[in-house]
Amino acid sequence: MCRFLVYKGSDEILLSKLILDPTHSILTQSFDSRLRLDTRSPPNGDGFGIGYYTDTKLGSEPCIFTSTTPAWNCVNLQRIASKTASRLIFAHVRATTEGSLSDDNCHPFRHNSLMWMHNGGLGAWKHIKRQLGQRLKDKWYLGVQGSTDSEWAFALYLDTLERMGHNPSHPPPEGFGPTILRKVMLETIQQINEMIKNIPDSVKETEHIDTRSLLNFVVTDGHSVICTRYISSHTDQAASLYYSSGTCWEDKSCKGEYQMDRRDKGSDIVLVASEPLTFERDSWVTVPTNSVLTIHNQTVMVHPIIDEYYDASPSHSRSTKFVHDQGLVANEKVKPSLAVTAPLAKTSNFSLHNVEAETWCQEISRKNYAAINQMKFAVPQGIK
Repeated sequence: MCRFLVYKGSDEILLSKLILDPTHSILTQSFDSRLRLDTRSPPNGDGFGIGYYTDTKLGSEPCIFTSTTPAWNCVNLQRIASKTASRLIFAHVRATTEGSLSDDNCHPFRHNSLMWMHNGGLGAWKHIKRQLGQRLKDKWYLGVQGSTDSEWAFALYLDTLERMGHNPSHPPPEGFGPTILRKVMLETIQQINEMIKNIPDSVKETEHIDTRSLLNFVVTDGHSVICTRYISSHTDQAASLYYSSGTCWEDKSCKGEYQMDRRDKGSDIVLVASEPLTFERDSWVTVPTNSVLTIHNQTVMVHPIIDEYYDASPSHSRSTKFVHDQGLVANEKVKPSLAVTAPLAKTSNFSLHNVEAETWCQEISRKNYAAINQMKFAVPQGIK
């Protein structure tokens, strides 16, 4: 399947420092994925895309460049990346599972100031596509240009945002805010799960339908970023996802060996990626399965998504077989997430526990606690 990358920083950065130069850049991942254990799986060569925000004088919409040419073989990507800088960047390399090879099917997708990308797939897609389309207002249904489940999921997100009282076509100057973007994301996931449940059991059995969804979604309004690492399963791991934060991202060796430095307690840079961009694994934090990660003003918050697939038991384990088979295995040797907050309060139809004083720490071992003082964490008393 796919790989993606998010950069959010207080200062602009050249795209080449993320996409081309690091030893395990997303361009390298397109043909040499170190977390793809199944070597029979094809490389991420079914196109790529980059999206970034420019000066607000040019408008609030992100600039997006996509191509069906494999990222490693695109001269234009190298030309653009070496001369383009931004404070908020999306990059995506595609290995198709749904949809044909075309520019319309390459991520990221956008509507006005909103930008979206996805790694994974909607479970039982062919059996829920009609349901999904019927839920959409005409303008969102007709706005879908390609044939991927990812773009249809974005249309569902836009429709949900509007139904919750916010106009995607007329965003506030300061953005919708992280709370709204996150609530809409959770509601979107909930609706996908509901549609899959609506498939008759007889159809699931006779057609041997795999109903598990891998939903590593990312959305931004140009200000806040919401990422999910999610699978609709009690027993399986989700596709891999990591983040790194610090004050400086630089190549000290001039050989592509980038490092994330932390020169004070603050964070000027946040990176989120399907795979670490470097082999300095201590710089990367694993986002736990079935979590939502929020970035706002370079502050990172991670919350569990507490629904029917959530298990609060510290001893609960998940199998990696499904993601192995999809070429999306997570390297669980990387340290687990330390940026932990209380569970989200009840939102929409999700059965989310409002336990503000309860810290979610089932994926943290004692040996990791010492590292907390060296990193910047947001531990809010509930989400406002």
